[in-house]
Amino acid sequence: MNSQLGKIKQEFFKSLEEIKDVLQLEKLENEFFSRKSGKMNEVMKVLKDLVGEARKEFGILANELKIEMEKKLAEKKQELNQEKLGSLIQEEEIDVTEPKLPIHEGGHLHPETKVLWEMEDVARSMGFIVEDGPELDSDYYCFEALNIPKTHPARDSQDTFYIKDHPEWCMRPHVSNMQVRLLQKYGVPLRAAYPGRVFRNEATDASHEHTFYQFEALVVGKDINIGHLVGIIKELLRGLYNTDVEVRLRPGYFPFVEPGFEMDMKCLICHGVGCGACKHSGWVETLGCGLMHPKVIEGAGFDSKVWTGLAFGMGLTRLAMQKYKIDNIRLLQSGDLNFLKQF
Repeated sequence: MNSQLGKIKQEFFKSLEEIKDVLQLEKLENEFFSRKSGKMNEVMKVLKDLVGEARKEFGILANELKIEMEKKLAEKKQELNQEKLGSLIQEEEIDVTEPKLPIHEGGHLHPETKVLWEMEDVARSMGFIVEDGPELDSDYYCFEALNIPKTHPARDSQDTFYIKDHPEWCMRPHVSNMQVRLLQKYGVPLRAAYPGRVFRNEATDASHEHTFYQFEALVVGKDINIGHLVGIIKELLRGLYNTDVEVRLRPGYFPFVEPGFEMDMKCLICHGVGCGACKHSGWVETLGCGLMHPKVIEGAGFDSKVWTGLAFGMGLTRLAMQKYKIDNIRLLQSGDLNFLKQF
């Protein structure tokens, strides 16, 4: 593993010496630090296959190399900018009375984005494909395909934002609009996760927002049961929080699963004592789940007597609150930099 880091270091510094302008520098930065295809991020994926001291040692070495490379990138960027400024001074007059612009520090990822990416990585390691979907979608995929006809009372509980003069279109109230769409796209068997932003006409409080993120997944195969459902969810939560999470199931009704459950996790902020994030109950309502309703599978064009499935959806915002010990959901979307700089 250390030889991989050595090879990356040698390749990086050799390329850095050949950089002549800022555009080339940006290309080099993307080559090594891009989230999807960066060489540093690719080599970091081996961490999940290591255990004990080997994992710790490799993690330390990789982090030290990353810091060193980022420092050299910053120095090179400053050097190139100074060279450019020097040439400009020679070419034209500079108004020395212009006020100096403040130097802003670099940005960083939002807590919800961090949790989203971590959940995606955990899901991929468990064999799920990760898909994105439309936020503005048809009434069919948001409701009809999920066993929720126009007269169904569940439509009232969603408090959906419909498009004026176009009642067949709405801002999706859940990412479940992807269930039938993905089955139609990939067929069966299927193991897929599809996180995204959803919209509801909610009254905001310490644990509710009108715009928030969900992480939903489904598994369709043969002889799927509730044991598979609970095991997959607990493994996802363990991957996110790096610890076993205590959960409980309660009967719950969702038109697109049968049987359906509400799953709560013991509050990681107060450890079950009670706080604002868990409404002083010690438990956080985390997700809805269940075995996929036969009508949903049939709506995608498959025989529900042969194929069965499970589905579950959880709020990413609440997962972020638990991970970073945030007791008020409104802080995450407030735009308060003093708050966000903590993460």
